[in-house]
Amino acid sequence: MASAAEGDVGTVAELTRVLQWGFQELSLKNLATSLGASEQALRLIISIFLGYPLALFYRHYLFYKDSYLIHLFHTFTGLSIAYFNFGNQMYHSLLCVILQFLILRLMGRTVTAVLTTFCFQMAYLLAGYYLTATGNYDIKWTMPHCVLTLKLIGLAVDYFDGGKDQNSLSSEQQKYAIRGIPSLLEVAGFSYFYGAFLVGPQFSMNHYMKLVHRKLTDKPGEIPSSTIPALKRLSLGLIYLVGYVFLSPHITENYLLTEDYENRLFWFRCMYMLIWGKFVLYKYVTCWLVTEGVCILTGLGFNDFDENGKAKWDACANMKVWLFETTPRFTGTIASFNINTNAWVARYFFKRLKFLGNKVLSQGLSLLFLALWHGLHSGYLICFQMEFLIVIVERQAASLIRDSPTLSNLASITVLQPFYYLVQQTIHWLFMGYSMTAFCLFTWDKWFKVA
Repeated sequence: MASAAEGDVGTVAELTRVLQWGFQELSLKNLATSLGASEQALRLIISIFLGYPLALFYRHYLFYKDSYLIHLFHTFTGLSIAYFNFGNQMYHSLLCVILQFLILRLMGRTVTAVLTTFCFQMAYLLAGYYLTATGNYDIKWTMPHCVLTLKLIGLAVDYFDGGKDQNSLSSEQQKYAIRGIPSLLEVAGFSYFYGAFLVGPQFSMNHYMKLVHRKLTDKPGEIPSSTIPALKRLSLGLIYLVGYVFLSPHITENYLLTEDYENRLFWFRCMYMLIWGKFVLYKYVTCWLVTEGVCILTGLGFNDFDENGKAKWDACANMKVWLFETTPRFTGTIASFNINTNAWVARYFFKRLKFLGNKVLSQGLSLLFLALWHGLHSGYLICFQMEFLIVIVERQAASLIRDSPTLSNLASITVLQPFYYLVQQTIHWLFMGYSMTAFCLFTWDKWFKVA
């Protein structure tokens, strides 16, 4: 009897060890290692794709429910995603959301509230960068916090505009101005919406409230017919993801720092930088296409109808994929990449500097803001400085060709168009890659070596 009992205990102990080993093998860390990625990167990808089942739950169970339940759902799921990715460091976002609500309530629709918001939110973000920065790209709480920072600054500006005479506002400002007084639950739901909390896109409080009130649909009062458009963006995102996963081990920024790269012929180094410069952006393209699909599925991507009465689902589009892949111009890449963030900077920063009376200065300050918003590494400043200079040179070159009859006639020769296109693409992505080296290598001792 005793030996049989001991045997059962031994069997249970052995089974327990096997199960423990199995759970360890199935852990996210081991899974990430097997995929050649970091655990944080895997958690990020899982969280982004988790938006689809959450969107389906919203469509089937919450679409017709009271708005407070939808706000609670967005707040709870967003906080859960934050905890899954960053643990207790989720308190950073929660603190900033609560303090932002208090700023709006206590300071009201005043310039003081806007300036306090801008200074506090940017200072908090920059302090986070300073305290957590390393020489590598790390996925930490500051990544979604930079998205949140823009949201909360935009919220303060729109709330301020809501107190002005409507006739004193531009048509764009009238569209985004907040006339009512947002509750804490509304601000939290807006901030933590699961489809945009981690990597964007940016959208306004008014647009978010339209979602909650069932106004973002192609069928008034009914669940939007957005499944197919959402799946199209998801499929496109998966294509980029697969391409990035398979090619990322072979095309890396670390190779730029090796002696082998340094000893290569000049033409090889240029071609590698050209290819890498475009490929390195694919990880961002993947994330934005997948999250855009989530936004479309919920209805947040609804953008009215076109002239033919067909629903448009590009309100949350952060990428114009065809333009990104085919444009031969640097300005075309800018127009196709991170669209909503660029629109945010134009709406809340660049256009608000109109009082300076100098468009070039306003552009320079806007790019400086973008560089600081990305982080404190010198590489960000160099990258956006390069962008500023390249855009100026590109426009001057286009103006020179347009104003010269000889160059215009030469550029209009049909048979030479493919050659011109190839040359433009080569120059365009070579300079793009050159700029991206500073952006991706961060510190001056790394990017200066490549430069």
